[in-house]
Amino acid sequence: MSITLQDLGRRYNREWVFRHIDYTLSFGKKYAILGPNGSGKSTLLKIIASNLSPSEGQILYKTNDGSPIEVDKVFQDITMAAPYVELLEEFTLREMIDFHFKFKSFLPGFTADRLIDLLQLDKAVDKEIRFFSSGMKQRVKLALTCCAGTPLVLLDEPTSNLDAAGETWYLNLIQETIGPERMLIIGSNQEREYAFCDESLNILSYK
Repeated sequence: MSITLQDLGRRYNREWVFRHIDYTLSFGKKYAILGPNGSGKSTLLKIIASNLSPSEGQILYKTNDGSPIEVDKVFQDITMAAPYVELLEEFTLREMIDFHFKFKSFLPGFTADRLIDLLQLDKAVDKEIRFFSSGMKQRVKLALTCCAGTPLVLLDEPTSNLDAAGETWYLNLIQETIGPERMLIIGSNQEREYAFCDESLNILSYK
């Protein structure tokens, strides 16, 4: 899968968030979208996820053999974790996992039970998500995203609400689930979240 941003821009009212982004993201690489809070990282991730339309330019998706992927079909190839993507808090952990994987397949080698072991939340499997701490919820978001068998994984501020042990858990999760057969894009301003990435795109370069 490849993603090509052609003269991409987005504005709100009369103010441009970014303009004239020309960039190609290639299969098998890890990318970091960098910039301070409010710079437009989340906006660009939403456009890449096809949740938001650009104000100018276009974004092109292609399979590994070069065939185009229609914008309204690309969601099938994407999973995303972000502060603005909510869990269903009335569900138990197991219900949340079962619901999520009605729409996405598991990454090869993963099952619901293995995911629960990975989360280290086996004692909370029948607890409703609304009773989880913010750190537990963040782990669930990250695990559901990274353990789905999609070629493109998007993470926005992935260590939000995680303590030092949670940050180590996150890095281990990336190492275990993001291989050369996938593309990872991280929106971040914290180096510990993206230090392993192959390339970076700084939003401030497109103001």
